[in-house]
Amino acid sequence: MESSRASRSRRARPSGTRPLLYAALATVVIVGGTAAGTVFVKAQAHSGASPVSSATTADGEESVEPVAQPTVDHDALLAKAMKSVSTEDSADVSVAVLDLDSGASASYGDGSFDTASIVKVDILATLLLQAQDADRLLTASEKSYATTMIENSDNVSASALWRIIGKADGLDAANERLGLTDTTGGDGMLWGLTQTTATDQLTLLQQVFGDDSELSAASRTYLRELMGQIAEDQHWGVSAVADGSKWALKNGWLPRSTTGLWDINSIGRVTVDGHDYLVATLSKGNSTKAKGISLIETAAEAAVSALSGDTATSSASASASPSASASASASAS
Repeated sequence: MESSRASRSRRARPSGTRPLLYAALATVVIVGGTAAGTVFVKAQAHSGASPVSSATTADGEESVEPVAQPTVDHDALLAKAMKSVSTEDSADVSVAVLDLDSGASASYGDGSFDTASIVKVDILATLLLQAQDADRLLTASEKSYATTMIENSDNVSASALWRIIGKADGLDAANERLGLTDTTGGDGMLWGLTQTTATDQLTLLQQVFGDDSELSAASRTYLRELMGQIAEDQHWGVSAVADGSKWALKNGWLPRSTTGLWDINSIGRVTVDGHDYLVATLSKGNSTKAKGISLIETAAEAAVSALSGDTATSSASASASPSASASASASAS
């Protein structure tokens, strides 16, 4: 009797059934239909993949298509996070961030900022690009200048390499190839007054820490290593967000002689909860160096939290920031 019933059940199955569809889908929920007899259903694959939609028409035809996932507005999340960042009335701040693992990015603020000493990364990238074009290695003196310029933020070394690359003309030509569209080299020997944006600095960081770059693998490795060996008195800025010592950075600080206010900037790569982020924070109009450092550190934390979804990150501590001399003055020579 049971065998007979099973046989009739198998014979009664409609020819339009799709065994593969039922094998691939765990749950099916009817969500709507049309007057023409088309029924739309949502289903979730056993593999844990994104939801799919199946449309079954009156004549038995079926199709399975991915359901559009909601888009996350990371710029809006960053803007919301920045509302909790305390900024002096005279100050302005801009920040850009990229999650190297997911590719998600966000930016806040616009306008141009003085680079101060973060331009030293750009100067070395330009030198390395020029050396690649000439199919040569850096000279011993160029390596010595590069080391002290990045690790110690030495201005004399920066000025020497600024001359070697052809000053602003050399920098601007390299930046055109590197994809920096809103960065202009400073006049004469005033490399610290190069004008840039947070998004351009994020582009520069991608050239250094990404794989799709005008810089060779050897050039990228060289720059990364120097940025990971910054002098201890400059362990502030985007490193405030990182897990321990998992960071590589370059800071810039400049008291403007015309206003007495400070430019404070920091760019680099940080590792947070296993994710690698590129972060560029720029600020100007700070009444003191300490307040500027506090501003860019809290801005960096807000940027990472906007991508990570964390509601709380380690708080920036201005008191932990070192006291150091300005790294690039308006009269640098």
